[in-house]
Amino acid sequence: MENESIAVSPTVDETPWYAIRLYFTRYKAVSEWLKTQGMEFFVPMQYVDVEKNGRVKHVLKPVVSNLVFLKKTRSQKETYSLLQEAPFRMSVIRKSRESRDWSEISAAEMREFQTMCNPEIELRKYLSESEAKMKVGAPVLVKYGPLKGLSGKLVRSNKKYYLLKEVPGMGVMLKVSRWCCVPMEG
Repeated sequence: MENESIAVSPTVDETPWYAIRLYFTRYKAVSEWLKTQGMEFFVPMQYVDVEKNGRVKHVLKPVVSNLVFLKKTRSQKETYSLLQEAPFRMSVIRKSRESRDWSEISAAEMREFQTMCNPEIELRKYLSESEAKMKVGAPVLVKYGPLKGLSGKLVRSNKKYYLLKEVPGMGVMLKVSRWCCVPMEG
């Protein structure tokens, strides 16, 4: 009898995400409330220098104070009801102004976006959704270097090349060497 080995691959979570627009800037209150509801969420953060009492502190703050990304762990109807019951006003970003459909971010896109939003990475720029859409660039895959495996648009800004990842509500650009990128097919 032959000894068969079964390769077990780790399961990859393919649950999509929503971008949630807040109508105030108290992201900590929203974060605490979402935790109490058992919801998984992501807030892009960055380090900023804040002066207090003559001393400068390096503090972690949200990139956009009125945007939270929420994992789609419940049906759209349940999520809508939950957001309506919230003690503050917020709404899900839609595919377009005319559409009633919620804009979903695939799990793969969200993993890449979260990686690119790591506050420890330097040479990064954040853009509004409209600024990101105006950037012209070719879709690429990073084949070499520390950003290997990430995809996005290769754009040029101030004589430097960046990998741009767009999600509903915002965009993030990371400095990249264009020689590490290959055009994406299709």
